[in-house]
Amino acid sequence: MEVQDWWSGGELVPLELSGTEQSVFVRREGSGPSMTLLHGFPSSSHDWAKIAPALAERYALTMPDLLGFGASSKPREHRYSLLEQADLVEALWEREGIESTVVVAHDYSVSVAQELLTRRAAGTLAVDVRALNFMNGGVYPDLHRPQPAQVALLDPEHGPQISAAMNGELFMAGLAPTFPEGYDSAADAAGIWQSFHLHNGQRNTHLLIRYIEDRRENAERWTQVLETTDVPLTFVWGMLDPVSGAHMAERIRERLPDAPFTALEDVAHWPSLEAPERVAATLLSRQP
Repeated sequence: MEVQDWWSGGELVPLELSGTEQSVFVRREGSGPSMTLLHGFPSSSHDWAKIAPALAERYALTMPDLLGFGASSKPREHRYSLLEQADLVEALWEREGIESTVVVAHDYSVSVAQELLTRRAAGTLAVDVRALNFMNGGVYPDLHRPQPAQVALLDPEHGPQISAAMNGELFMAGLAPTFPEGYDSAADAAGIWQSFHLHNGQRNTHLLIRYIEDRRENAERWTQVLETTDVPLTFVWGMLDPVSGAHMAERIRERLPDAPFTALEDVAHWPSLEAPERVAATLLSRQP
């Protein structure tokens, strides 16, 4: 499904974040128990387009674009943070009347999900998270291997310059190593760029990349809760991912030996794009 068609099937909803009203895109599909799908960086809810039809046969899907991504608001000079993105998810759940949900999180959003899990452990989360499903993300921040362009974006001087110079060609060249060799990533990469480029969102790249610092600051409390939670955890993992692949999988299996782990040996960073049938089937088979 093309990005424009994806957006036409959703809506912008107003949510108050950090005292300011923001417009957040949300797409809903299916019926049944709630399932919330949270996308990665630098993409959008369109990442779920290939697996949504299968999941929607059993679940009521809620798929937002996080702040600064996709069709949601992209405020300039904003202090984007993973904690605020967790606030967004909570506010959306409240608006949608969701009291219990399964969560699927990829990449950037594994940290958003870990923050939500930490709030649950502290007794401050109003929604019952029935299960958490993780795909290729920095659940152990010390093992996360950002791409060279991401590291450069963190530089206070060069980061804004890189954002200002960003174009589709450079963007897609930066994405290329995150797909497996031999995989035709052109359409997927173009869709990610279209989502990111909307409203010139690429100019905020140096602001959005600060999630790496958020991870470092919150690593201890997030990993502690991850390893002690009673929420069922499932991992669906692209083993060829240079960012959070086999090296991250090794730690997960070591620290969480009882959590179901599906290794996709021929998949890299984007399981829902590269192997949608296998991912959908695994998710459907693993829910409590």
